Amino acid sequence: MTAHAPTAVQAEGIGLRAGRAGRRRDLLADCTFRVPRGAVCGIVGPNGAGKSLLLSAVAGLVRPDSGRLTVLGQPAGADALLADVAYVDQHRPLYPRMRAAELLAMGRDLNPRWDHERAAELLELGRIPLDSRAGSLSGGQRSLLALALARGKRPRLLLLDEPLSDLDPLVRRAALGLLLGDVAEGQGTVLLSSHVLGDLEEAIDHLLLIDGGRIRLAGELSELLAAHRLLDRLGLLECQAGLAPWRVHPVDPVDPVDVEPRHLTLVRVDQETQTRAADAELPSLEELVVSYLRSPSVAGWLAPGMRPGRYGDADRNGTGTVAA
Repeated sequence: MTAHAPTAVQAEGIGLRAGRAGRRRDLLADCTFRVPRGAVCGIVGPNGAGKSLLLSAVAGLVRPDSGRLTVLGQPAGADALLADVAYVDQHRPLYPRMRAAELLAMGRDLNPRWDHERAAELLELGRIPLDSRAGSLSGGQRSLLALALARGKRPRLLLLDEPLSDLDPLVRRAALGLLLGDVAEGQGTVLLSSHVLGDLEEAIDHLLLIDGGRIRLAGELSELLAAHRLLDRLGLLECQAGLAPWRVHPVDPVDPVDVEPRHLTLVRVDQETQTRAADAELPSLEELVVSYLRSPSVAGWLAPGMRPGRYGDADRNGTGTVAA
């Protein structure tokens, strides 16, 4: 995907506050990013970083305190989006006394594009009887029922807040496969918040890393990974001494003289020298995320394919930082 692909979610300098009146505090500030249509975008960050609040804002349940947030070309929360956006909250709010069949019937009555077969597939995964009440189901079964209601809606944008955390590995993989299959068939865009980075690495093609009230990383995952390398002590020393043919910017705050020879340090490589850095080791998603989280003073970074002028500040080398 490129920066010019149609946009599903666009945030321009948005700020979000949390807490009750008189005790509200900034949770996200001046956040700018975009998610193209057809993407599966993982949202990661530490507890309390604002992932759930951001998803709530995209769903139109809370209003940004500043900035502009648009969803599928409409202001977030617009009535025109009701049929196009589905949100599965991490608390799985379901009417506990209603039976599964009644909830599916409600989904059919409320959604013009309702697809019973898509919803039923997820119920079958959890072996959920249609006559069972939502309140009597296990945590994993409630998650699948909530996902079924969202999937049956055939949304153009599906928002998932820790949707798979209480599912066993086999069911989690199967459920994720169904959701990703919908995207592959051109059935929309997914924003997925999760702490299980192993699941995300197999599923997502875009990433938003939130920390300290800022967007620290944003863009297509392949671009983010390709812009970083893992170097041992000798490789880092050679780069910093100008002996290597490419320039790097360390992410991990370490002194190369004190690092063990086999220790690998994450660095960001200047765009014009990435091809010449091909022999260095690429990081995994977990190594990328963890390194940025333990280095809060390092500037955020927006992948080139996600960085048209109004989303980031490009310097003369063509690199840029996240506007946050």
